[in-house]
Amino acid sequence: MTDLTAIAPAFIEMAHRIVWATVATVDSTGQPRTRILHPIWEWDGSELVGWVATSPNSPKAADLAGNPRVSVTYWDPQQDTCTADCTTSWLTEPDDRTAAWNRFLRAPEPVGYDPRIIPGWHSPEAPEFGALRLVPDRLRVFPGTLLLRGEGDLLTWRR
Repeated sequence: MTDLTAIAPAFIEMAHRIVWATVATVDSTGQPRTRILHPIWEWDGSELVGWVATSPNSPKAADLAGNPRVSVTYWDPQQDTCTADCTTSWLTEPDDRTAAWNRFLRAPEPVGYDPRIIPGWHSPEAPEFGALRLVPDRLRVFPGTLLLRGEGDLLTWRR
């Protein structure tokens, strides 16, 4: 088992390079549901937190109301994969929503973007704009070189 201080930077490097993640929830009938999302991750040296800009009126939001857990997986053609199993929470306070909006607006590409490109998201106060916080309970970083050539290290961490 890897220490969080060793795995968090490796996870962020891979996730931010790949950018788009498959995120799984469980719906009200117990069925798994996946979608592609664009999280941003922050590491302050002791805590790793992810952020997703998404609609609080989406099917995903209904899934999270029943079960706030998600699994976030990144993959690229070189077979690099990383996964974060997380507990989610919605940011509902105006200051928190603005801070989340600004994270995406100010982050460097390719993870940063102007949220106004999404229809209905004219500002952080827009009813269709939501900010979802991800707190990992488990991380896994699996470099494709380990699978293809036996080179590199599999990193895992659990809270």
